[in-house]
Amino acid sequence: MRKFLDRLYLAGGALGAVFIALIAVLMIGQSILREFRVNTGAVNDVVAWFCAAAAFFAMAHAFKHGDFVRVTLLLEKVGEKTRRAMELVSLAIASVAVAYLALSACRFTYESWEFNDIAQGLLPMPMWIPQLSFALGSILLLVAVVDEFIIVLRGGVPTFVREVAERHARGDFSSEV
Repeated sequence: MRKFLDRLYLAGGALGAVFIALIAVLMIGQSILREFRVNTGAVNDVVAWFCAAAAFFAMAHAFKHGDFVRVTLLLEKVGEKTRRAMELVSLAIASVAVAYLALSACRFTYESWEFNDIAQGLLPMPMWIPQLSFALGSILLLVAVVDEFIIVLRGGVPTFVREVAERHARGDFSSEV
């Protein structure tokens, strides 16, 4: 199960990276086509949707690898037992909050499908299609947060703490900048 989950988070991160690459391709293509006076107005809508897709698909991977902003000032000053309790409380609150986000995202996407909501921009696309990345990315983040909660509940070190410590041990402090 651990390998499956790690591959799932990696796939989400890779999918986010693919959307970032597609954004670059579209923006460069749009710049070139403008020089030839080709109308590329709908590209702006697609780029906006791809930005959301890149962010939501990559969230679980970023969370698991310690790339989310965390305020650890208090955690660094308390003992191991207190730190573990605080991590559990934080992850429990995060699980509830992200579950609410995922539920809302899925409802939002479903309602767009149910009511046949169409984009109002230059590209008349059913809105549930770009919104699907919001729903799926939120579900993936929920899985990652609950995964971390279970790891800490079982007495393990949070993955994001371990990942940051390993980077620091290699001399990589780039996430601290």
